[in-house]
Amino acid sequence: MIDVRHVSKVHLRGRLEVPALRDISCQIPAGSFTFILGPSGSGKSSLLYLLGALDEPTSGTITVEGQSLQAMTTRERDHFRREQAGFIFQNFNLLANLTALENVLVPFLPKGVAAKQRNKAEELLDRLGLGSRREHRPNQLSGGEQQRVAIARALLKRPKLVLADEPTGELDTANSIAILADLRSLCQEQQSTVVVVTHEHDYIQPGDHVIRIRDGKLAD
Repeated sequence: MIDVRHVSKVHLRGRLEVPALRDISCQIPAGSFTFILGPSGSGKSSLLYLLGALDEPTSGTITVEGQSLQAMTTRERDHFRREQAGFIFQNFNLLANLTALENVLVPFLPKGVAAKQRNKAEELLDRLGLGSRREHRPNQLSGGEQQRVAIARALLKRPKLVLADEPTGELDTANSIAILADLRSLCQEQQSTVVVVTHEHDYIQPGDHVIRIRDGKLAD
């Protein structure tokens, strides 16, 4: 599904150039559950943001289902992020003044929420054990519950690609295992390709695809 070829990323800090990625080439198969592993500062989150068209590489190419992200116009990249990619972040990114259900529906609020979308959002929250917490606001939810809301929000549009940046970084071990199990189950049903950035090796299962990065380069 994703082909990364000779990708480098350099951040500018004033006049100082800080390399984040150095000549990365890899492939991510369609339908896979892929982990990008590496220590803090290795460049793994930088690669994830490039895959989601949240940033652009300094050099190299990234194609998703044969379409070059670099060749897209700004409008096409916006459409890609809105329609084809679902994002899950470590800090949940929930809106404090909205309920759990409303947070799941946030991507659809600008255009209006159809009854079908609301029903699907309620179904996802039920599946994730939050049926009784739909009307609770983020400050009334535990960290694990907030992350489940974030997962439901990302999956509501049934994206082809799900990108998760340290989705268990704020959670304890039991919640982390449960969150990843939920994510695996739902994405298998939706036939989504999943890419998870983490520094933990314990969550890898047989059959998972693994990309290891160290100091901005692919590691053996």
